Amino acid sequence: MSDIVGIDLGTTNSLVGVMEAGFPILIADENGERITPSIVHLNDKGEALVGRAATRMRVLEPRSTIYSVKRLIGRRGTDMEDVDLAYEVSKGKIRVRDRSYAPEEISALVLKKLKADAERSLGREVSRAVITVPAYFNDAQRNATKRAGELAGFSVERIINEPTAAALAYGLDKLKSKSKIAVYDFGGGTFDLSILELNEGVFQVLATNGNTQLGGDDIDRALLEKLSTKDARVREAMIEAKHRLSAEDKVSIDVPFFKGAEGFHVDLTREELEEIARPIVEKTRAHCLRALADAKLRPERLDEVILVGGVTRMPLVRRFVAELFGREPKTSQNPDEAVAIGATIQAGMLSGAVCDVVLLDVTPLSLGIETFGGLMNVIIPRNSTIPIKRGEMFTTAVSNQRLMSIKVLQGEREMARDNWKLGEFEIEFEPALKGVPRVGVQFEIDANGILHVLARDTKTGSEKIVEMKSAVDVSDEAVEAMLADSLEHAFEDVSERVWTETKLKAEEMLAAVDNVLRNADKIDNVEREEILRRSEEVRVALSSRNTEALKKATVALDAATQQLAAMLLEKAIR
Repeated sequence: MSDIVGIDLGTTNSLVGVMEAGFPILIADENGERITPSIVHLNDKGEALVGRAATRMRVLEPRSTIYSVKRLIGRRGTDMEDVDLAYEVSKGKIRVRDRSYAPEEISALVLKKLKADAERSLGREVSRAVITVPAYFNDAQRNATKRAGELAGFSVERIINEPTAAALAYGLDKLKSKSKIAVYDFGGGTFDLSILELNEGVFQVLATNGNTQLGGDDIDRALLEKLSTKDARVREAMIEAKHRLSAEDKVSIDVPFFKGAEGFHVDLTREELEEIARPIVEKTRAHCLRALADAKLRPERLDEVILVGGVTRMPLVRRFVAELFGREPKTSQNPDEAVAIGATIQAGMLSGAVCDVVLLDVTPLSLGIETFGGLMNVIIPRNSTIPIKRGEMFTTAVSNQRLMSIKVLQGEREMARDNWKLGEFEIEFEPALKGVPRVGVQFEIDANGILHVLARDTKTGSEKIVEMKSAVDVSDEAVEAMLADSLEHAFEDVSERVWTETKLKAEEMLAAVDNVLRNADKIDNVEREEILRRSEEVRVALSSRNTEALKKATVALDAATQQLAAMLLEKAIR
């Protein structure tokens, strides 16, 4: 089979690798650098400089130099308005001079450079790739990443989660079976915490949580605010100083000719850096605890904790992780390269170069459809292993329906209105009495995390298949809010669901009883009066919104109609 390269398409830096002689090898550019800054400079002709050359232009022409584009990819235009960047972002597009670019077009330029570097190094064409994304990327962001790969000339064989790839890089497939691993991935623009379990060479993600808008960029921004400047040259010197403080206790930031002949000078200590960074690092705690809770694990049950992402070089972060998980994290891999190495191993698995490891991801939120009464019917629960295919059979709630509306939802709330609507389509069928038509609804999430929904009329075989290209087109802050709300409103949500289900059952029973009474001529007056009295009790209970009272009234009505039901059954048999 042809080469498949593994790519870590990062917020700050990107890397590409290939399996050679059974080993994952990261490919260097013409200058011998394995790491390519994820930065693109566009000149007045629309021509692009990518990588280290573009980094230098960021100081000279910040308005036409694009960085941290991963924070924009797959997001709605309105969600981009709060992003603090030196270049212009308007209506979902990046504007440079008189031209507009979609975020995935900029990412494609970075990927094109990686493709060219790989082809130069290998001496042959490379057209297939595995690309990593944060575990918490939604379908819109995953699709946009895949589109970027295609624009760059790749056939994207797989989109995989960054923490999952990192586990491969650390060689955790060599651990004993049932080992449980936490992957703490803190990069330039994103954070993820994933809990994995190893079962006979199979990595399974038990839970994942994170924020695609939290990363080292936030520390850089806070540092610049501390220095009271947004000057691009100061920013570059400050980032270099921040990196040095991982090994040194004190550094100087010097920029000559800052204001005319006057230079910029400030001393920065590790203690001062940690004071600024601590609130940002602390934000990762809630994500870690939530992932542990979802995996039903306590920290002491973990076998390993590994670090991924450049921010984890900071001593502050390493101390934080050790305190949070009660153990020293593994640091044997270069945190900037671990994800790319894992992506390369995954590429080797797909090409046949690696055969003894299987990788399974999970879906971060539940998927389902809206059913009668406005309820959320879950088809694929949250944290289900993907790829996955699962379905259920549904019927009509009203007689003589000619079509069924399939409203696809994602979220953790009991009522459909509180979840996110991913899409909607209709399937037609022959009109019949309620409960007679049968429509099978099947959800399939492929290896890239993309959702496909199928609806089929079982009588005629007529079907529709829809790909949800923009599954959760909302900000990641809203994802976090969804999980928090599901916990905060759990009791009320369950109560409302129970009430709705009880109400639907009561209304269905009332309609059936009223219909029978209108057409039943052989029923004595005493029995009729008892049924009418019990029916009125159900109506009163319906108006009260008292679930227990309604259940009690419904049971009483059911008991009062037992003799009538037996009579009708006997008549039907005759």
